[in-house]
This record gives sequence, C-alpha cells and structure tokens, in this order.
Amino acid sequence: MVPPLFKRLFRLSSSSTSSLNQQNTTSDNATPDLIPEELRRGGPIVVELFTSQGCAVSPQAELLFTRVGRGDYNLEIPVILLAYHVDIWDYMGWKDPFGSSQWTVRQKAYVEALKLDTISTPQVVVQGRAQCVGNEVEDLEEALLSLIKSAPRFPPPSFKATFQRPSPNSLTVSLNGALRTKIDNNGVDIMVALYECGLVTTCDKGDNKDRVLKNDYVVRKLEKLCSVKDIAPKKTVSGTVEFSLWDGFNSSKCGVAILLQNSSHHIFGSQKFQLPNNL
Repeated sequence: MVPPLFKRLFRLSSSSTSSLNQQNTTSDNATPDLIPEELRRGGPIVVELFTSQGCAVSPQAELLFTRVGRGDYNLEIPVILLAYHVDIWDYMGWKDPFGSSQWTVRQKAYVEALKLDTISTPQVVVQGRAQCVGNEVEDLEEALLSLIKSAPRFPPPSFKATFQRPSPNSLTVSLNGALRTKIDNNGVDIMVALYECGLVTTCDKGDNKDRVLKNDYVVRKLEKLCSVKDIAPKKTVSGTVEFSLWDGFNSSKCGVAILLQNSSHHIFGSQKFQLPNNL
C-alpha cells in the first residue's frame, strides 16, 4: 500500500554496495541461539518488515513473516525477523497500537539508501541491502525467499547476555563478546532490538475493520549499544542498554536481536536471544 500521490509498484532491488512485579531479576550468561553448523557457514540473515495495521495488504505479509519464522519454508539459512509498524497510515481511521514515527524514520532511511522512489507497505528489507514490496502475497513470498537465499552472510557476534529488571518498568541488557568481523575505519553501530511475538488485535476501524490481526516479531524498542571502528574480529566489546517496558510485558513472548549496521544501513552480523521466561 502506497501513500497518496505515489503509484503502486512491485520491485526487487539492492543497493550498490500483564505487568510483572519482579525486581532485580537476573539471568546470567545467556547463550547465543546458534549451532556449530551456523557458525561455520555464517550467521543469521536479518529480515526487516515495514508494516501497518492500517494497511489493507499488510496482514498478508504479516502471515508470511510468521510462516517464515515457524519454519514452513524449510529454509536452511537462519533468519532474524523484525517487524516495524510505521505510523504513515494512522490518519486513515485506525491508529496502529504498535506504530511509531521512529520506525517510519528507519524505513525512510532505507528508501533513501536503496535509492527508491516511494515509501510503501508492506516492505521487506534483507540485510539492509535489498528490498521487495508487493500487493500480492504470492509475489512477495517468492521475492522474499529469493532475497534470503541470495543474501550475504557474516560471522555472528559471540556476545553473552545478562538480563536484569532493575524496576518493574525497565529491562537492562548487558552484552560482552567479540564481533567476529573486522570493522574498518568506517565503523558500525551495534543496535539492540527488543521484539515481541503472539500479539492479537481486533481492528474496529480503517481498512482492516472487523479483522482480528495477529502480529509476530514486533519491534517494541531499538537502542544503540555503542559505535565501534578499527577493531579486530576477536577484540572484546561490552556495554549495556536499558529498555522502558510497556503494560503487559511478558518476557516469554520476547526476544532480543543484535545488529551490526553501518552508516549505509548494511548489516554485517547479527545475533539473537530469547528472554528467560521468569524475567
């Protein structure tokens, strides 16, 4: 779905290059969600979906995203899925409860970096380098799977994670480990995303009126751990990010993703953790 004044399009392109009351709960040294074979062949592929509950065709892309995540396509390549709900359709009558202007800004940055003419939903960006949009789920499915299979892979970081609840309304994530990729003078930002699965919303307005929408891998928070440059693959990097939490936060439905992303928005490595159930 494309905002007014923009035409619809399908394009495959690439760039040139319930509240919890627990406090001080800690889970030490969480292990990466990786297996030796993945370490040998390369880390996960980051797949970002820009979507909106106010977009009539986005629910089909959301279902596709869920199917990829649960393994329906038998992909041999590990993926990290992140869904960003933009706010560009809120004026149409339904305000997406997960929508944020922050995610719209992120999508616009990809539109600029990939030299696209329009901003539209649903849009999928893979490894920050290639994208596809489409109004037909069959087209989007074919394009997405193709992009995943052809995307460059990088060694995953070897972070260990410690999670703490300093208060009922906050979560801290402390990371320590090596990036396992040489970072040159151009540098990268180490971004940490907190996402949630299993969300269900009944829409009573807008293009999806009277529909029950199910959303997975919804990015609720995104923070920068630090920026680094000119470091060797084995050099240890550490830092802590703090997330403010929302009403009804349930750690069993949430995960954390780490992205190494440069100023051109290319991703050079990624890693994910499932949050402990009792956090």
